[in-house]
Amino acid sequence: MTTIPPAPPDQAAAHFAALLAYETDCWDVHHALTTGTADFVLLDVRSPELYAAGHVPGATNLPHGRIVERNLAGYPPETVFVVYCAGPHCNGADKAALRLARLGRPVKKMIGGVTGWLDEGFALKTA
Repeated sequence: MTTIPPAPPDQAAAHFAALLAYETDCWDVHHALTTGTADFVLLDVRSPELYAAGHVPGATNLPHGRIVERNLAGYPPETVFVVYCAGPHCNGADKAALRLARLGRPVKKMIGGVTGWLDEGFALKTA
C-alpha cells in the first residue's frame, strides 16, 4: 500500500476538493430530494425506455445525446444540473456532464448512478 507513498497533505486536499466540485453521491442527492433542500435539477441521461423502467424519484429524463441549448432553454443559466446514468460501467453521465459544461452550464455527476442508488437501498420510481 505504501510502496508508492501518499501525496503530501496539501496536494491530497486539493485533489479531493476538486473531486467534490465535480461529483456528488447517491446519499447526498437522496438527502437533498427527501428534505426539500435540492438546489439542483437531477437529470437521468439514459434512454426514455430505461427511465420508464426505473429512475430516481424527482429526476427528469434528458438523454445525453439530446442535451443541447434548445432543450435547456427553460432553465436559467445558473441552474445546477446533477446527472446520472446506469452506473459505474456506463459513461453516459460523463458524456452528459461534458455537454452541459461545454454549454456553459454548472454540472456535477452523481457517482454510482442507478446501481449506486439501489446499492444504498433507495427505491426507483417507474413511469
